[in-house]
Amino acid sequence: MSDSVDSTATELLKRLNTKIPHSARIYDYLLGGKDNFAADREAAEQLVKLSPGTREGVLAHRAFLRRAVRHLAADAQMTQFLDIGTGIPTQGNTHEIAQQVNAEARIAYVDNDPIVLVHGRALLAGSPTGMTTVIEADLREPKAILSHPQVQAAIDFDRPVAVILAGVMHFITDEENPYDLVEQYKAAVPSGSHLLLSHITLDFAPSLPNDEFTKPYDKSTAPMVPRTLADVVRFFDGWRVIDPGVVEVVRWRPDRNQASIPGGGHAWAYGGIAVKP
Repeated sequence: MSDSVDSTATELLKRLNTKIPHSARIYDYLLGGKDNFAADREAAEQLVKLSPGTREGVLAHRAFLRRAVRHLAADAQMTQFLDIGTGIPTQGNTHEIAQQVNAEARIAYVDNDPIVLVHGRALLAGSPTGMTTVIEADLREPKAILSHPQVQAAIDFDRPVAVILAGVMHFITDEENPYDLVEQYKAAVPSGSHLLLSHITLDFAPSLPNDEFTKPYDKSTAPMVPRTLADVVRFFDGWRVIDPGVVEVVRWRPDRNQASIPGGGHAWAYGGIAVKP
C-alpha cells in the first residue's frame, strides 16, 4: 500500500466516532465481521435480544442482495451499478457478482461511514476491464452523489443504470422525505434502468412495539424507521416491478431449499426490483 493511501486511511479513521453506533458497523457485526466497535456490538446484541432471529434475517438479506445483483447482471444485462449505502465490504459484494457475469461491469459505491472508505480502497482491485470506485457521501444528497467526479467517471447516465438501495432507506426518517430522495435517483437514470431496494419492516411482528424494536438505533448515527409493505411498494411507483413483486427478501427468487429461515423465522425485510419504462 502506498504512503498516500496509508495517509488517506489514517485521516479517514481519525474521523470515526467509535462511541456512537453506526448502521454499517452494526450490520457488519451481525454478519460476523470484525470491523465494528463496542457501541456497535452493544446495539446489535440489543437487537438480537428483541428478535432472536436477527442474525438469520441479516444473512437472508445479504443472500437476497447477491441473488438480485446476479439477476441484474445476468438476466437484465445491466453493466452499470450505483450502490448507495453499500456498507462494509464482505463476501459477495456487488462488483464481485456483477464482474463475474460481465468483466466490463462498472460499479460506483457510496457510503457515509469513513471505515467503509478505508476498506473500500481494496474494492478498486476489481476486474481490469471494468471499473470500481467508492466515494464518501450521504444518500440524503442525491445531487452531490450524481454529480461527483468519480461517479461520473464510472457511470454513463445516458445508458441504463442499476440503482441499488439495499437496506438503507429505513434509516431515512419521514421528515427527511425518503420518497423524494428515491425519486431523484430514479429521475437521473434513463429508460431500461433498474431499481433494487430492500427495507426493514415490522409486518411480521405486529405485537412488537415499533419504538421497542428501533431502540437500539436511538443513539446511533441514524434512527431506524420500519415501514409496511404498502410503504415499501411506494418507493417503486411509476416503474414496473418484476416477478415475484415486492416480497419478504427470503422469498425473492430463492435458491433451492432457501425459501425460508430455519426455525420458521422471518427476514424482517421486504425487497424487490423494478424497471423504468
